[in-house]
Amino acid sequence: MNHLLVEHDLRDMITKNDEAALAEFCKTTHPALIAEQMLNFTPQEAWTVLKNADIPERSDIFSHLEAEMQIEIIDILPRDQMVRLISDMPPDDRADLFKTLPEERRDAILPALAQAEREDIRRLTAHQEGTAGAVMTSDYATLSPNMTVAQAIDHLRDVAPDKETIYYAYVLDSKRRLLGFVSLKDLIVSRKHSFIRDVMHEDVIFARASDDQEKAADIIQKYDLLALPIVNGGESLVGIITHDDAMDILTQEHTEDIEKLMAISGSHEAGVYMRTSSLGHFKNRALWVVLLAFVGLLSGFIVQNFEDVILQFAIFAMFMPMVADTGGNTGSQSATLVIRALALGEISPKDIFKILFKELKVSLMIGLVLAAFAYGRVLFFGAGATIPEGYSMITIGTAISVALGLQVISATLIGALLPLGAAKMKWDPAVVASPALTTIVDVTGLLIFFTTATLFLGL
Repeated sequence: MNHLLVEHDLRDMITKNDEAALAEFCKTTHPALIAEQMLNFTPQEAWTVLKNADIPERSDIFSHLEAEMQIEIIDILPRDQMVRLISDMPPDDRADLFKTLPEERRDAILPALAQAEREDIRRLTAHQEGTAGAVMTSDYATLSPNMTVAQAIDHLRDVAPDKETIYYAYVLDSKRRLLGFVSLKDLIVSRKHSFIRDVMHEDVIFARASDDQEKAADIIQKYDLLALPIVNGGESLVGIITHDDAMDILTQEHTEDIEKLMAISGSHEAGVYMRTSSLGHFKNRALWVVLLAFVGLLSGFIVQNFEDVILQFAIFAMFMPMVADTGGNTGSQSATLVIRALALGEISPKDIFKILFKELKVSLMIGLVLAAFAYGRVLFFGAGATIPEGYSMITIGTAISVALGLQVISATLIGALLPLGAAKMKWDPAVVASPALTTIVDVTGLLIFFTTATLFLGL
């Protein structure tokens, strides 16, 4: 589908105020696509589209819009239309919107909402950001264990229009404690006079409201769940996280990890590159770059201290970029693998000796290959280089290849140690490891390179 063509057609409908065409467009087009076409619309244009959609479609389209656009639309609406629009939103999306609103705007809107909706917003927004409770929805279906299958199906048929999902229904006791769950398939294949307590699954996979949101999303991914129940400290069901929300969480977490690996600060939201100003990008990216550039001056001091060696053996200057690049590459590989394994729960800081031993073996093999390559490079292509009398290319090649091999080993071990150390200190491994890794490896690499060379050459 040509998105530019769709946007042009949509603007044409707005200009002509073709209400019938707008209503049909909203009914036959996916809400996410409609929201995407409205990215560059004014709030008034966006509302012209929304007001011609049926209430379910209007709610879905509005929920797919960016928070900034949602707030701009709310600001132009009369009170009754604003209340209706917010009331029709899914509970989790409504709570997310309220988190982004200025406090005075929230105070103005809350009293206009129904009591049940106000309490629902307060419950959902009370949880700490980044926890499962902060991203769950209260829009789920429940059943009593004493219902029959026929009664349960009738109940789900009644509540289905108001629920985000009915593929799972959760069985609760009188105190709302989670006893089990049944799927829609369970109900369809069970005898209609059977009791829910006899057909429900009691081994419920769940998460707690205080758990990290990424942990909850990982559970959904691991067990291929459509939804994950969320309980409080008293084992009472307080919400669910659906698979589509889990995908959003994982996208956000992956975006955060990637940006932290690249020493980028900020909110780490997905899909905000174009909406972030150049000044905003500067603030997010400049700090680490400047700090590490300052630390990188150590590399200059090392080169300056070995200036006499470089003047005598100009061939060493040819291999300095290779040493720096190789150390950075092998260190980054090691750090990336360890950070990812830590994030997936495959390893922990207590496995440090096993991890270092494995990385040592890997680095030895890589180091041998690169050392042989560097040795051959010196012998076959360094014949024209000027060297002091009394030294041979074999000695120089050996010094360079050993230095390169040691650099690979040290960079690989540093790449593994930094994230493990950060995890042990309860810091974010991605923040600590990657930004500092390149600078540390550059400094240690030059030190290893020149120290090894001078020892081998007796300087």
